[in-house]
Amino acid sequence: MAVKIRLARHGKKAYAFYHIVVADSRAPRDGKFIEKLGTYNPNTNPATIDLNFEQALNWLQKGAQPTDTCRAILSYKGVLYKKHLLGGVAKGAFSESDAEAKFNKWMDEKNGKISAKTDKLASDARSAEKARLAAEAKINEERAKAIAEKQAAAEAAAREAAEAAAAEAAAEEAGAEAPAAEE
Repeated sequence: MAVKIRLARHGKKAYAFYHIVVADSRAPRDGKFIEKLGTYNPNTNPATIDLNFEQALNWLQKGAQPTDTCRAILSYKGVLYKKHLLGGVAKGAFSESDAEAKFNKWMDEKNGKISAKTDKLASDARSAEKARLAAEAKINEERAKAIAEKQAAAEAAAREAAEAAAAEAAAEEAGAEAPAAEE
C-alpha cells in the first residue's frame, strides 16, 4: 500500500482550510485517511501551520511520501531536515547529540526569521494605521475649520441684520417724531 502525506480540503468555498493527513494514495482527496497530522490555514498572513512533529517524522521514516505542498510544509517546519540528520546518525556520519545541536541551531535561526517577518508585518500595519489616522485627523480639521467659517459668516450676517433692523427702527422713530413736531 502506497502511503501519502497530503492535504484534505475543508472550509468554505473560496476560503480553503486544510488538514494534513496520512492516507492511502488510492483514497479520494477528502475521503478516508489513516491519521491526521495537523492543520494548514493559508488564509492568515503568515499562513498558520499546526503540525504534530513527532508523528510526521515517524511516518516519513516509515516511508510515507509527501505531496509537493506537504513537502514544502514539512520542510518549513523542519521535519525533513530532522529526517536528514537522523539518516546521518544511522550511517555513522555524526553522533545523535551533534544532530540535535545542528537541528536546534537551525530551528533558532528559523524562528528568528519568522519573528522578524511577523514584526515587520505588524509594524507595517501599525504605520499604515497611523497614516490613515493622520489623514482622518487632517480631514476632520478641515471640516471643523469650514464649519467654524460658516458659523462666523452666519453670526456676521445675523449681526448685520440686527444692526439694519435697529437702524430701520431708529429711522422710523425719527420719521414719526418729525411729523409730530411739524403740527
